[in-house]
Amino acid sequence: MHPIEITDLTKSFGEKVAVRGVTLSVPAGQVIGYIGPNGAGKTTTVKILCGMLDGFGGRVSVCGVDVAQQPLEVKRRIGYIPESAALYAMLTPLEYLQFIGTLYGLERRETERRARELLGLFGLADELDNRMSTFSKGMRQKVLIVSGLIHNPEVIFMDEPLSGLDANSAVIVKEIITRLAQRGKTVFYCSHVMDVVERVCDRIVIINDGRIIADGTFEELQAMNKAASLERIFTQLTSAGGQADVAGRFVSALEGGGPGQ
Repeated sequence: MHPIEITDLTKSFGEKVAVRGVTLSVPAGQVIGYIGPNGAGKTTTVKILCGMLDGFGGRVSVCGVDVAQQPLEVKRRIGYIPESAALYAMLTPLEYLQFIGTLYGLERRETERRARELLGLFGLADELDNRMSTFSKGMRQKVLIVSGLIHNPEVIFMDEPLSGLDANSAVIVKEIITRLAQRGKTVFYCSHVMDVVERVCDRIVIINDGRIIADGTFEELQAMNKAASLERIFTQLTSAGGQADVAGRFVSALEGGGPGQ
């Protein structure tokens, strides 16, 4: 069994159907890019996989654990790095990571060793005892990334992990993703930054209106859609087009005065 197995996943919120029969299998050592427009079902899928949403149809297992039956066990085994999260700003990075380490059953001494080393590699060695209320978004994002990886999880879910990072830190994170996959970790990567998905992901899945509409390597998607970039492929598959026309009308409205002026 692969680390991520999804069979006929469905999820509705009232009359709104968010996910419609998604079936997906992700092997160990693969970096999968899971992309889609806003409202396509991407975030719903990830939250179900992370044991954060119940009441879904179909079968979902992560690390061989049935998500519907044992969501807490799934949470123990995965790493989750969202775009932003509450970091308890009045804590220091060390205090926060000790709290996270406790949740994952790590010994206090080992948690501190990992926290100091990992934060130091991100250039935060001089900030370990400062309150995170003084941190920039990029600094907080680095702490968030460490918190999602400190317990060395088998499967890692990343949702816009580069948000707020400077260029050098972003390069480090992209290299970390590659190295994790080389060591057999499964990385489920969500982002709207198409060029990053194109470069770091072994496989790209595009979801729209709750359904998977494309699944393959970047080269396979290129060949099927006769497009040079992932951005162009994404646009072809998920929209009715007309973006250039909308942009032109937007600028014209600025120059000529908008409605009501």
